[in-house]
Amino acid sequence: MVLPVAPPAVVEEIAAFGRLAAARGWVPATSGNFSCRVGAGHAAVTRSGIDKGTIAAADLVVLALDAPPTAGVSAETPLHLARYRTDPAIGAIFHVHTVASTVLSRRDQPAGAVRTEGYEMHKSVGLRSHDSSVEIPVFANDQDTFALAAAIEARLGCGAAVPGFLLAGHGLYAWGESAAQARRHVEGLEFLLACHLEERRLR
Repeated sequence: MVLPVAPPAVVEEIAAFGRLAAARGWVPATSGNFSCRVGAGHAAVTRSGIDKGTIAAADLVVLALDAPPTAGVSAETPLHLARYRTDPAIGAIFHVHTVASTVLSRRDQPAGAVRTEGYEMHKSVGLRSHDSSVEIPVFANDQDTFALAAAIEARLGCGAAVPGFLLAGHGLYAWGESAAQARRHVEGLEFLLACHLEERRLR
């Protein structure tokens, strides 16, 4: 089932994040994809090949979570739908192509995660102290996004310890109970990755 249009509030939530991501250089060219849950059984997802800084209602399609994606949506839509199906608490998912997430995911793919330690920004993803570590899972990229989604869900499950993961050489996915929380998690994880990359440069 496909609904004709996304609710205006959902369009604005996704468009607002698109403007932020574009202004910060997180979605070069037409990269990235965003979504928000619409009710219990649907999600509004960005169409393929659009400028993420100028998202309008026509750039989103509302899909049933339990049905195959329709033509014209991002090829990575199965990753979004699978996350929503696995974890009913997730309300929004944002995917960006930052330099830090792309480089570190390539470097740390063999380890299976990028690990950061001792940062105050750990609190942005739910930890209570800087005296902690965060492991952001890394998955090998795969053009078969249905198989990739299955591999991701098998590892993360419901209530993942960190609200995000990396695709090797591809970028960061992060989510939250709302669009505002998903934005905070993208910002927090991107800051951690940028700091970690800079530390590794300076060693």
